[in-house]
Amino acid sequence: MSERLEFCRLVEAGGVSVAELCRRFGISRPTGYLWLERYRVEGVAGLVDRSHRPVVSPNRVGIEVEEAVCELRRQHPRWGGRKIGAVLSRRGMSRVPAASTITGILRRNRLLDHRLQPRGYVSFEHEAPNQLWQMDFKGWFGLGDGNRCHTFGLLDDHSRYNLALAACSDQQTGTVQNLLRSTFRTYGLPERILCDNGSPWGNDRHQPWTPLGVWLLDVGVRVIHSRPFHPQTAGKEERFHLTLDWEVIGTRPVWESYHQIQTAFDRWRPIYNHERPHDSLGLKVPADRYRPSTRPYPEQIPLLDYPPGYQLRKHSRDGISWQGQRIRLPKAFQGRTLGIYPTQTDGTYQIWYRNQIIRTITLNPK
Repeated sequence: MSERLEFCRLVEAGGVSVAELCRRFGISRPTGYLWLERYRVEGVAGLVDRSHRPVVSPNRVGIEVEEAVCELRRQHPRWGGRKIGAVLSRRGMSRVPAASTITGILRRNRLLDHRLQPRGYVSFEHEAPNQLWQMDFKGWFGLGDGNRCHTFGLLDDHSRYNLALAACSDQQTGTVQNLLRSTFRTYGLPERILCDNGSPWGNDRHQPWTPLGVWLLDVGVRVIHSRPFHPQTAGKEERFHLTLDWEVIGTRPVWESYHQIQTAFDRWRPIYNHERPHDSLGLKVPADRYRPSTRPYPEQIPLLDYPPGYQLRKHSRDGISWQGQRIRLPKAFQGRTLGIYPTQTDGTYQIWYRNQIIRTITLNPK
């Protein structure tokens, strides 16, 4: 600005033409005359740099749209331009800005979080709801009252619909069974449930059958386990836990009690299922793709009914007796009746419980 002021004063002092002074100051004549005009009308203040932003911006979004974008972002600090745009569209906004425009609004209002979020990976997806559910406990965290909170989550593989979200005091069989029973009564039965290799659902190698897994077979649900040391097998549940961390658990330094965190879970779960768009669903919400199961929960455990040709044996203590030999089986089947069926290979048999093969055995010749 000091050079502009010097230029204007030298022009007014006279003796040198405006064109020559423009040459000496390295500016064009239109620029020189512009400075002179501003100086003569506004004085020194007229020489201050001015914004190049146009006076009228016909393509800029209206204030109501900008306020709606900012309000959604304040309510959900982890939602980006695509999610916010999808929500505004679902709410009936006639002209929803592009995702890049929404990002510009967030940046202009200093609401943009520059921290990078981990990218998801492409994962297999079942064709229909209730073909597979994913079940897991999230790592525990401490509460202000000194207790530990074990977060239980249950997710439908096809739709990502969250079927159950509970703040638990433990990871015991009875706790999970009660949660599953309540969920089954509401949504019906899935075909299978995928678990990791932890308690209380057992593991794929050393303890594939636990009391919880046997109970699930009793009500008509098969249990499968993810590969050991491969959490990506249950990637949707893992990703759900990450979102839960970002949008609920991590929003407070300390949660004081089970009641407080469960209230927050109950408030957030409808948002996750019915409002929050998912990139993996083409910005649809889980409720758009989920339908309840047509298989109701049986309040009475169905009676065992093995097909003809099965030899029945009751599990006592550590296994069953078959053709003079003792066959060891998981203790979870103790007191239950199992079916034995011969294969096409001599001396080889399959041991079944309901519609699930428990073990294949080959008897030692006597």
